[in-house]
Amino acid sequence: MATPLIEVGIALFGLAVIGAVARRFGQSVIPAYILVGILVGPYVPTTVGDISLQLVTESEFLTVIAELGIVFLLFFLGLEFNIGTLIRNRVRLTTVGGIDLLVNGAAGVTLGLVFGYGPVTTLLIAGVVYISSSAIITKALTEVGWLANPESEVILGTLVVEDLIIAVYLAVVAALLAGGSSTAEIATTVAGSFAFLGALAVAAHYGTEYVERLFTVESDELFVLRVVGVTVLIGGAALTVGASEAVAAFFVGTAFNGTSLIERIERLLSPLRDVFAALFFFSIGVSTDLLVVVDVAVLIAAAVVATVVSKLASGVASGSVYGLDSRRSLRVGFGLLPRGEFSLILAALAATSTISEVSTVVPPFAVGYVLVMSILGSVGLQHADQFSKLLGVET
Repeated sequence: MATPLIEVGIALFGLAVIGAVARRFGQSVIPAYILVGILVGPYVPTTVGDISLQLVTESEFLTVIAELGIVFLLFFLGLEFNIGTLIRNRVRLTTVGGIDLLVNGAAGVTLGLVFGYGPVTTLLIAGVVYISSSAIITKALTEVGWLANPESEVILGTLVVEDLIIAVYLAVVAALLAGGSSTAEIATTVAGSFAFLGALAVAAHYGTEYVERLFTVESDELFVLRVVGVTVLIGGAALTVGASEAVAAFFVGTAFNGTSLIERIERLLSPLRDVFAALFFFSIGVSTDLLVVVDVAVLIAAAVVATVVSKLASGVASGSVYGLDSRRSLRVGFGLLPRGEFSLILAALAATSTISEVSTVVPPFAVGYVLVMSILGSVGLQHADQFSKLLGVET
């Protein structure tokens, strides 16, 4: 049995090789990272001839590394946002967030009802297909060079609203699946989560001066340790109280917006972010059991078709709220296609459910759906203008 260090070495080496191949052919590295995780993970395919491909296992160690990837990606996303700007844009953000929730949440509920699933399973399916992947999208926007474009403001704003909504949703779902079905228990869980995130948002908004003082240190080594230590600690604390570590990391990042430290953070921490982000995408592949996914293939296919249409539609509508032209509005839709980390969190929660339908349907559906949408979404975002031409939108 391979040691965790060997497995991480295999993962990093495989990512380096497949990443180079993807770059050589001008493709996004994200789907490549996921596919190499499938290839060397514990599930089918397991051999090539007499050579075993089962080189990496699903382990708690890999899970923690993947969570660090989420934390760093959302921390860097937060660097781009100012809480004051979010508050000033609250009307437009509420509008685009509402459009996104209604259109894509309705698509998920419709899928559950059409396939005859119960209310809890339907609620989980709706969550899986509603929430876009902040981790994948943030990485992809950097790859295609859209971060400075006006459509990215809409995309990132929508992601912020989604992350805030999913914080409530996760608390409710976790309480339901844990047997805490009373209104009081659910309300307590949600209240604790929001109190923590609310306090963090207020601290980020008003604490810029103190952040500047606390993190201003001459040594690069100590600077990195302070930033990483505080970010990871707060992310872990968020999980402890039932909040999202991703949303918490986002707010930590916003605390640095407006300080003179951003350039130093990007210079010193970007390589660390990229390594952990690559391992996050790799972990998606490692956790994918293609044989189990086949059992819900029809549901996955229907969900892919329905939600590609719904995300493009809600993206175009949201772009128009910001006054974007048809080309940039369609880019918003393509930019929101990838699904990822939050859907997989739902899969993990569903796997522990005592409701048979939930535990047998939701996990394989979520994994298969995320695999398809992460690849399709990354390719769609990378080639958005070409697809726009095919749809009759001039670029």
